[in-house]
Amino acid sequence: MDFIEGEIIYIDKPLHWTSFRVVRVVRAKLCRKLGIKKLKVGHAGTLDPLATGVMTICTGKKTKCIEELQAHTKEYVAQVYLGATTPSFDLETEIDAEYPTVHITNELVEEILETFTGRIEQIPPIYSAVKVEGKRAYEFARKNEVIELKPKLLVIDSIELISYELPYITIRVVCSKGTYIRALARDIGKALHSGAHLTGLTRTRVGEATLENCLKMEDIDRFFDENIESGNQ
Repeated sequence: MDFIEGEIIYIDKPLHWTSFRVVRVVRAKLCRKLGIKKLKVGHAGTLDPLATGVMTICTGKKTKCIEELQAHTKEYVAQVYLGATTPSFDLETEIDAEYPTVHITNELVEEILETFTGRIEQIPPIYSAVKVEGKRAYEFARKNEVIELKPKLLVIDSIELISYELPYITIRVVCSKGTYIRALARDIGKALHSGAHLTGLTRTRVGEATLENCLKMEDIDRFFDENIESGNQ
């Protein structure tokens, strides 16, 4: 493999790692093994620190493909807690309100999930990297400053209820670029006349690349050793 010319690899992002940290570690390891000081490395699609799963990493000239790769359909498996909300819509922040769940049934959840398929409008989370007035939305959120985020048009190809064990449900979501699963959890909670937040998220597929195709971070050194030609080291 020629990482200087350009390669695409898929990595299973570890829990608590930022997407930037994955890129930084991959770049540092490649530069060291190749004996070079600089190398273009980027990723096609951010994953939150509390999410795991498929990350597309591009090196060299393949970084020019990032925009195209970001457009690929993505699949997620998400665990959602019903009956409580958090400001970040996930576990990054503490619960700020609790809601009844006694009226929620398996059948009601499946009925509500169906209403989210197709083209929908979604307001991004305030705790996100969406730009507002030249700043990231999360910068306002962490200062408790109120801002208005505009809804974005996106496509949910399918939502499947995998398990129903109140207060938790687990869903599989196939969706377009730009979908915030945290915001989807928020909206599902509202549609159920309750509240909800995300407690676990794994990106299981990007385009044709699945979790089974991904490298673990602990295997990166061995992978590079096996795939960097001796002449390039």
